[in-house]
Amino acid sequence: MSIRVGILDQTPIYEGETAVDAFRHTIELAQRAEQLGFHRFWVSEHHDSGHVAGSSPEVLISHLLAHTKRIRLGSGGVMLQHYSPYKVAENFNILAALGPGRVDLGIGRAPGGLPRSTQALQEGIQEAASLQEKIVQVKRYIHNVPLEDPSHPLAGLSASPVSDIPAELYVLGASVDSAGMAAELGLPYVFSLFINSNIEVALQAIRVYREQFDRSQGREPYAALAISLIVAESEEEAEGLASEHMLVKIHLESGKVLTVGSVEQAEEFGRQSNETYRIEILEPSVTRGTKESVGQALLKFQQEFAVEEFIVTTATRDFTKRIRSFELLREILAEQGLSEFALESKAQEAAIG
Repeated sequence: MSIRVGILDQTPIYEGETAVDAFRHTIELAQRAEQLGFHRFWVSEHHDSGHVAGSSPEVLISHLLAHTKRIRLGSGGVMLQHYSPYKVAENFNILAALGPGRVDLGIGRAPGGLPRSTQALQEGIQEAASLQEKIVQVKRYIHNVPLEDPSHPLAGLSASPVSDIPAELYVLGASVDSAGMAAELGLPYVFSLFINSNIEVALQAIRVYREQFDRSQGREPYAALAISLIVAESEEEAEGLASEHMLVKIHLESGKVLTVGSVEQAEEFGRQSNETYRIEILEPSVTRGTKESVGQALLKFQQEFAVEEFIVTTATRDFTKRIRSFELLREILAEQGLSEFALESKAQEAAIG
C-alpha cells in the first residue's frame, strides 16, 4: 500500500517573534520537507491576523521555489471568491513557468479573515459569480482553453504567460457540497478533517466525490485527506503539545459557521459581522502520539477513506518540535511501508546525510 504525503504550513507567528521570523520558519520547514522526501508543501492564506503571516500565498510560493529544488509547492488555498479568476490564473501561470511541474493551485471557499478584510479584498467588485463559476474560469485560463462563443467580449484572451506545464488545480473543502463541486468539475479534492472533524461527513464527502466524479475529461478522481497531526517521543509529550491549542467556531445568526484561530478573533468576527453570534470551543481534532500510535492511526485512516494522499498540518508553539514531528512522521511512513518513502528510503537517507 502506497500513499503520498504532503505538508500544509500556515506560517504561524510564535509568541515573542515577528512575521519575519515566521517566514524564516516556513522557508526552513519547506527545505526540510524536501530533504525528508515529502511530496508537496502548501502555504495558506489568512488576512488581518496577528497570529499567522501568510496573506499572499502566490508571493510566498515564488520565494519558496527559489529556495527549494524538487518538492511541489502550492496554495492551501487561494480564497478565489475575493479575486479575479484572470489575475489568479496569471499569477499561477508565472509560478508554473518559474517552477515547471512543481506548482499547485488549491482553491478554498473560506473568507480567510474577518469581515473587515473581506470587505477590503472585495472592494469595487460588482460581479456576483459563484465560486464554482470562478473555478471554471481559472481552469480555462490556466489551460488556455478559448471561449466557445467568439462574440464574447473576452474571446481570444489568454492569461499570459501560457505555461507548458500548468499549475495543478485542487478544490479544498470540508463539506459534502464542496466534494460534489469538485466531482462536477473533474478536479482533485482535499477534505479538511482538521476543520470539520465529523468522520461521517468526511466519509460521505469522499464517497460523493468518487461516485459523482466527471470522467468525461479523461481523468480519474484524486482524493486527499488533510489532517492535524503531532508525533512526539512519548504519549505524554504529544498530549502536552496538542493541548496548547483549541478549536474555536463562531455560529452567526445568518447560519454561517466559521472556524477561527482564537476566542478573541471569534469575538472580533462577531462584532464586525453585525450579527448575533455564539462561540463554540472544542477540543481540536489532532491525531497525536508516538510513532507507534500515530502509525496505527494513519493505517486506520487509509483503511477507512482509501484516499490517494494525506496532507498534514502540525501546530506546536515550539518550532523545533514541529520539525521533529515531521522527522518522526517520515520514519513512520518509511518503516510501515505506508508511502513512497518505503521505496525511496535509501536514496533519501543519502540526501539527508
